[in-house]
Amino acid sequence: MVDLEGQTKRIRPEIDAAIARVLDSSRFIGGDEVSSFSDELGGMLDGAFVIPCANGTDALQIALMAIGVGPGDEVIVPAFTFISPVEVIVLLGAKPVLVDVYSDTFNIDCEAVESAITVRTKAIIPVHLFGQCADMGKLLKIAKEHKIHLIEDTAQAFTSVYCDGNGLSGKAGTLGTCGTTSFFPSKNLGCFGDGGAIITHSLDLAADLGVICKHGSDFKYKHIDVGVNSRLDSIQAAILRVKLKHLKDYNQRRNVAANIYDELLEGAVGITTPFRDPRSSHVFHQYTIQIDPFYTSNKNIQDVLKKADIPTAIYYPIPIHLQDGYNFLDYRVGDFPVSEKLSKTVLSLPMHTELSREEQEYIAHHLKEAIKKWI
Repeated sequence: MVDLEGQTKRIRPEIDAAIARVLDSSRFIGGDEVSSFSDELGGMLDGAFVIPCANGTDALQIALMAIGVGPGDEVIVPAFTFISPVEVIVLLGAKPVLVDVYSDTFNIDCEAVESAITVRTKAIIPVHLFGQCADMGKLLKIAKEHKIHLIEDTAQAFTSVYCDGNGLSGKAGTLGTCGTTSFFPSKNLGCFGDGGAIITHSLDLAADLGVICKHGSDFKYKHIDVGVNSRLDSIQAAILRVKLKHLKDYNQRRNVAANIYDELLEGAVGITTPFRDPRSSHVFHQYTIQIDPFYTSNKNIQDVLKKADIPTAIYYPIPIHLQDGYNFLDYRVGDFPVSEKLSKTVLSLPMHTELSREEQEYIAHHLKEAIKKWI
């Protein structure tokens, strides 16, 4: 699905030099590499404050802690997403309130969000899925009207730009109360282990986030809040500083690959290629098609492609409300029909910076041949 070996090979001398720099300094926790990465990334994100942490899940939990989410509170999240935003809500003693998503963008349904708000709603977490932003214009309006927080999960759409044509414009993670991201290796900006960050334009919130990341401490052995231990180590920060310089190129390469897929799959029976929301740029963390259920399921197509040595992934095969570990939320089959349908139709094709046209032609050919088995 992702050729990290090929990507690393192209920048290996820079990576080796960055790692050597950390080894020579013996500053493995904190230090100049982490602070410089934070500053450089903030500069790319319209001057936002960046608080690095250990991973994207921690970033979400720390963001919720900073705005005071706890027992008795509700946080609205999409039913079609990775589990992280839901599990951190539960871990803080709050209640995840699930809502459905749009069938074209796969992003959170704004009308469903508004209907789900109660007096206990503390925040909304839109997950910018697969590479493009949710409808931030509507979501910000809803959040403002109800005086609730908006925390953007940008792990899959990092540096995507939202512009609604009505004066609202900015990069993913910079428009709400704060944004979170992950530097998991397969992400568009990924390190060689785990890493994450929280993003905000609020100086006060940035200070609170930094304290929570360090055991609730603003000075060594002085604790002013309940916190966690969540740090980005210096080697990962040094690697990310190198890869940050190449991020624009990485995103462009993904867009070129997406356009080639579009061309090769145009008019293919039983296949719907990704919808581009005109209000958001797309960084194509995933290239996710939909298989028409009239013909067959995504799992059947996946099995056929596997025989041709073509890796694919189903993000996500089970919606949150049907996960066994979350039965206590008391949702049932049929509660979120779009999410349930998507779990049976979506299929993500290989998408990375090293894809060649020849590889994509091979993938597209076998995909179309696979569909023909059910036509």
